[in-house]
Amino acid sequence: MGCDGGTIPKRHELVKGPKKVEKVDKDAELVAQWNYCTLSQEILRRPIVACELGRLYNKDAVIEFLLDKSAEKALGKAASHIKSIKNVTELKLSDNPAWEGDKGNTKGDKHDDLQRARFICPVVGLEMNGRHRFCFLRCCGCVFSERALKEIKAEVCHTCGAAFQEDDVIVLNGTKEDVDVLKARMEERRLRAKLEKKPQGHQKLRQGSLKKPALILGRRKTTWLPEAQVGPVVATGSCFEKAGNPGG
Repeated sequence: MGCDGGTIPKRHELVKGPKKVEKVDKDAELVAQWNYCTLSQEILRRPIVACELGRLYNKDAVIEFLLDKSAEKALGKAASHIKSIKNVTELKLSDNPAWEGDKGNTKGDKHDDLQRARFICPVVGLEMNGRHRFCFLRCCGCVFSERALKEIKAEVCHTCGAAFQEDDVIVLNGTKEDVDVLKARMEERRLRAKLEKKPQGHQKLRQGSLKKPALILGRRKTTWLPEAQVGPVVATGSCFEKAGNPGG
């Protein structure tokens, strides 16, 4: 079988194979997650904060987002769960001595060193570049690798000594499964905090309602009947008697 013009098609031209899936550059994705703010897409600069789902932000970007929650901001969906500044934790990061920072060339141009991580685990020295799992504690904001958390099992922070519970451990830039677990914990935590506030409100309401009768009684005025109906009252002995006509 030939084609027009007498050419014979080759096998790969007749048989359609599966489409090639474009592979995302994993290195570029890791660089974006660990070096750029989730909201502003700018390079991360101190003070750096993290949300309850483990995403990284510049603190000033979060404040700007809370002050101006514009629906037109597409990136605002990534922070829709942040309702107040209390929903983020300022991170205590350990600098990497091998990071060269802003490097300048002879022309005066500067660029950030993205080949090495800016921060490391203060316990085991691993770089925070996405190749190793890192986490932070909500109670104190200290950041360290998950390996340090597993190898040195303790109920206090490895860096500052603050006591923490399992609920305080937040995985940074975790997998989809990690985010699902963190989201469920976040919703449960917020619901629990909401329920704890309700009894205080009811107690204040009850205290206010108990004061109302006293206020009503204090505002009542004594009503005096006309003298023509009751006559003058005189005291005789230990009781009061109504004075009438002498002849009555």
